[in-house]
Amino acid sequence: MLAEEITLGMRVRYPRTGTTGSVVRFEQVAGNQFAELDSTHLLYRIDLLIPAEQAKKSASSLKEDAKEIIRREREFAAGSELQEALKNIDQSCEGGG
Repeated sequence: MLAEEITLGMRVRYPRTGTTGSVVRFEQVAGNQFAELDSTHLLYRIDLLIPAEQAKKSASSLKEDAKEIIRREREFAAGSELQEALKNIDQSCEGGG
């Protein structure tokens, strides 16, 4: 990617490691242009970065997913499925080996 194509705050990805983040600042080191990413606070050569796609899920949808998982777990713990599962264990603690 060319240095002219990258702007502050732009989401980019370093394909060698899959690191993704927003550009915080630029720095010139030994004739090479680098960009610092907010996710790692490390410098990456601009010519090795590619544009990153925005995350498909927002934070609010992740919260909804977590609430749904908690609701299902509570239903399972309150229901007869858990009681049936507990009947099928012998209360022993086997260490494997």
